[in-house]
Amino acid sequence: MSEPSTLARPYAEAVFRMAQGENDLAGWSARLQSLALVLADPQMGRLVADPSVPSERIATLIIEVAGPDLGERGGNFVKVLAENDRLSLLAEIGAQFEALKADAEGLLEATITSAQPLTQAQIDDLVAGLKARFNRDVNAQVAVDPELIGGAVIAIGDQVIDGSVKGRLQRMSFALQA
Repeated sequence: MSEPSTLARPYAEAVFRMAQGENDLAGWSARLQSLALVLADPQMGRLVADPSVPSERIATLIIEVAGPDLGERGGNFVKVLAENDRLSLLAEIGAQFEALKADAEGLLEATITSAQPLTQAQIDDLVAGLKARFNRDVNAQVAVDPELIGGAVIAIGDQVIDGSVKGRLQRMSFALQA
């Protein structure tokens, strides 16, 4: 069975190309977020997972709940996903769309996880360093994980910069075992 990210990729890329062609990346970003919220509802999730409910009925219901901001193209997108039994992938499609959008806008998405809360000055310094290193604007999300003991871990796409005490201890442990 294929991974959700693999199944979602062609849909995300198709929506991205369409959004670029319409010069409406922000509009499609909002549509996908709205659809993901609709499908995050537990009742809607059960309905989507129920094989006895026709896909046309599910699509119609989602379109009605999403409202008029979805538009005709958004409605057609929902129908295509429903017909291909891919509605459960909407959150992943949205995430991949956002990554494509950020890349097209020259923006890197970074997650900075630290052992303790960071001050705004520390966050600004880290973001400035990342901008200099990657030569692109950086949108940083900040999280706290006390298990890191100290330091921080920065994730940008599939790259991870681990400056945490926990990471250093793990690397030392591996080195000693070798």
